Amino acid sequence: MKPSSHMLLPRGQQRGMLFLVLLLIALMGTLAFVSFETEPILDISSSEVREAQDQLDSLRMLALEKKSPKIYPFNPNFMTEYRAYVLGVAPEAWERLQTFRSQEKWINSAADFQRVTGVSDSLLNVLQPYFKFPEWVQRAKRPSAKNYAQQVVPKEQRIDLNLATISELQQVYGIGPAFSKRIVEFRDRLGGFSDDRQLYLVWGLNDSTVTKVLQRFTVKDPKPLLKLNLNTASASDLATLPGISFETAKKLWEFRRLREKITHLSDLEKIEGLTARELRVFQLYLSVE
Repeated sequence: MKPSSHMLLPRGQQRGMLFLVLLLIALMGTLAFVSFETEPILDISSSEVREAQDQLDSLRMLALEKKSPKIYPFNPNFMTEYRAYVLGVAPEAWERLQTFRSQEKWINSAADFQRVTGVSDSLLNVLQPYFKFPEWVQRAKRPSAKNYAQQVVPKEQRIDLNLATISELQQVYGIGPAFSKRIVEFRDRLGGFSDDRQLYLVWGLNDSTVTKVLQRFTVKDPKPLLKLNLNTASASDLATLPGISFETAKKLWEFRRLREKITHLSDLEKIEGLTARELRVFQLYLSVE
C-alpha cells in the first residue's frame, strides 16, 4: 500500500502545517465572536469641542470681513456693475439705473435712487451714508427756513416716527445723513419710540430741529414705556435711564432722600447743574406715585 503524500513530509513540516491550520481556525473564531469596535478618542459632541468650533467659526468670519472691500463715498450716478455687485444691488436694479442714465437723467437724492432702482428700504439705509452728490445738488434740494414753515403737516397726516426711513427724515430742513441715521439707530435701541419727546434725547439734535421734525412726524403706535418710581428707586436704578450717569443718578437720589418724598417732578428743576436733556429724561421715565 502506498503511503499518502502528506505522510511523506518531514515531521517538523507536518507540525508546522498543523499549527498554521489551528491558527487560522483561531483567527476565524476571533473575528466571528469578538467585536473590535472602540470608543472614539475625541467626542465631537462635547461642549468643549463645540465651543472650540464656535471660536474657529468666529475667527473665520472675522477673516472674511477683513477681506471684504471697504466702501468709500461715491456718486450713485456713476455706479459700475462691479460696485453694484459688491454693495448687494441686484443686477436688474443696476440695469434700471443704467437705462435711466442713458436718457441723460440724473439721480440727485437717495429717494431718487430708490425710485429709479426699486431697492428696498433696508438696502437703501445701508447705501445712503455712502452717497456723495455734488455740492450744488445739496444746496439746490435743501429747503430754506423761510419755505419750511409752509411744509407743516396736520398731525393726522404726519408720518409715523416708528416707520420713518432715513430718506424720509432727510426731507426735514436741518436733518442730513448723519442725523437721520442717528435717529433710526436710537429708535432701534429703544425698540421703538413711545413718546414724541424721546426725539429730544437723540444726541446732537437741538430743540429747533426736533420741532421741525415733529411738524412732519409723530409717534402713532407708541411702544409701552415703563416708568421708575422716583420715591422708591435706588441710585443704581436711576443710572439705567438713557443718558444718565451714575453721578447724576446719585445727585437725584440724595435730593429725594433730603426731602423724604417728591410730590411733583417739577421739583427736580431745583437740582443744581441738571441739563435740559436730563430733565426731559426724568419727565419721560420717572413717576412719583
